[in-house]
Amino acid sequence: MDRAGAADTLAGGPRRGHVRVRGERGGAPLPLLVPALIGLAFLVLPLVALLIRAPWRSMPDLLTSSEVWQALQLSVLCATAATAVSLVIGVPLAWLLARVEFPGRGLVRALVTLPLVLPPVVGGVALLMALGRNGVVGRWLDDWFGVTLPFTTAGVVVAEAFVAMPFLVISVEGTLRAADPRYEEAATTLGASRFTAFRRVTLPLIAPGIAAGAVLAWARALGEFGATITFAGNFPGRTQTMPLAVYLALQNDPEAAIALSLVLLAVSIAVLAGLRDRWMTAS
Repeated sequence: MDRAGAADTLAGGPRRGHVRVRGERGGAPLPLLVPALIGLAFLVLPLVALLIRAPWRSMPDLLTSSEVWQALQLSVLCATAATAVSLVIGVPLAWLLARVEFPGRGLVRALVTLPLVLPPVVGGVALLMALGRNGVVGRWLDDWFGVTLPFTTAGVVVAEAFVAMPFLVISVEGTLRAADPRYEEAATTLGASRFTAFRRVTLPLIAPGIAAGAVLAWARALGEFGATITFAGNFPGRTQTMPLAVYLALQNDPEAAIALSLVLLAVSIAVLAGLRDRWMTAS
């Protein structure tokens, strides 16, 4: 028992109406406690309101309607594909940032994390300028291979990967920096190539970080709206994902919008629950 706890015990317990703060003597002052509680209510109240106003009786019918089911299927498919793309090119990028010294590494890291703070609509416009039919790269894809990405399901995957991959890269890079590089060095001294050492030694070591980053990337891709609607459009059955369906349903069928919002909320809660050991600490 700490000194503050002992003092409270001798005094008959904490004073009534006085909130204890861990690691500090006394309690939480009102100028801090009141805005803290207001902030908590500000964040929690909209979610509680969503649960209160949810059409629970008609929820099964709403979630099994053809439009909603199409959006659900397309969202899961595209988010999974975007996560796979992020894993294939994001893990090597994270390894490069964590293990290789090269000029401008700080700038490269800043560019990699830029989509985290870039407005999603701006990301969609940037993708159009790069990969659109008349874009910097898109015109060559169209002329040489006949590939057109905007307003297609593949375009949804590209837009979601663009905004989701930084979450994976940051998570994996942090795990790589925490891992002891001497295991890789030992493998190379025994004759293994750097790629073999990465595949046989490093990957098993950082597997939890990769899994956490993949889950974060998948959840971010599932909830992507701005870049998707700008780069891929909003075509039911082809590019209309759940966030786009929520936006459209809010104008015509608010109950369906609430039902889809609850699905996305459930996914977010599941992600937090799955990553509780990484992002949440015990009280």
